[in-house]
Amino acid sequence: MLNYISAKQAALKWGISQRRVALLCAQNRIEGVIFNKNRWLIPENAKKPSDLRTKLAQQENEAKPFLKWAGGKSQLLANVHEQINSYEDFKLKKYVEPMVGSGAVLFEILATHNLESVYISDVNKGLINTYKVIRDDIDVLIESLSNVQTIYYSLSQEQRKGKYYEIRDEYNATPIKNSNRVQKATEFIFLNRTCFNGLYRENKKGDFNVPMGEYKSPKILDEANLRLVSKALQGVTIKCADFSASLDYIDENTLVYLDPPYRPISKTANFNSYTSNSFDDDEQIRLAKFIKNIDKKGAKFILSNSDPQNTDESDDFFHKLYGDYTIRKIEAKRCINSIAKKRGKISELLIYN
Repeated sequence: MLNYISAKQAALKWGISQRRVALLCAQNRIEGVIFNKNRWLIPENAKKPSDLRTKLAQQENEAKPFLKWAGGKSQLLANVHEQINSYEDFKLKKYVEPMVGSGAVLFEILATHNLESVYISDVNKGLINTYKVIRDDIDVLIESLSNVQTIYYSLSQEQRKGKYYEIRDEYNATPIKNSNRVQKATEFIFLNRTCFNGLYRENKKGDFNVPMGEYKSPKILDEANLRLVSKALQGVTIKCADFSASLDYIDENTLVYLDPPYRPISKTANFNSYTSNSFDDDEQIRLAKFIKNIDKKGAKFILSNSDPQNTDESDDFFHKLYGDYTIRKIEAKRCINSIAKKRGKISELLIYN
């Protein structure tokens, strides 16, 4: 009789992380694994797969998110993989991500699936302009970023502070046009790589208002990865649009991943000003109605959001909103709190049909 062990047990046995084991299972690199009741079961005698994650292999094959991003989903990739592999009789031909952010899930999907079409969008004009410039004008962008990085590295810490706020002011003062799209993408990436914790936040006037971070040698230009990202984005439809505009692209062969601004889990954790228009509870409800339309089309969806029961066990906002679907609690790491000791592990929600 074949005995099975858990992903956690396999991780201890092989000396790797549990997340890495789950990802290897999702990639079908462990023979004989079974996905049962939202967890991987691994044959006790299974051999540890060889590690293909060399730096050279990554540079040659895998695009990674080009931004630091508060709320980025790199740590949830294994859970998303598990869910995709659990779908029976579903042919994944199209992928839609209408709140793309840094694209951690997007780039993983592009690297692991052969898709007929991909649609991404976001309401953040600076972000979407940057995606388009990377896709269409990578050589010019790399030259521009190289110039900015060279100048920035030559400055003293006090001069760098002045340069940061000078570029931030310019970014806020000048709207994106066809004539300055590369310059605006350069400013966007520069600010992201040098601001505090990779946050993107706008005030009510629509101005980016995140202060400068404290970094000795921020990697403003990552040429190797930007070229990989440019290659991965070829053929991808990129729109600056509300999530609802993606509905026409969705059919029964589509996987839709949605990562909205998270609902605050406490009165003091009120970071949802991703743009000047706050994504409040009314917006969460509007998103839930949109997801019902996705479900009616026969598409598969995966939604991530905060778990308000971290701080209030009686808060059943999402359980009421998504009572018709599966709601799974998963462990995630909080990393945007300015107080280091409060950057701990909490639960988040993964909701799917």
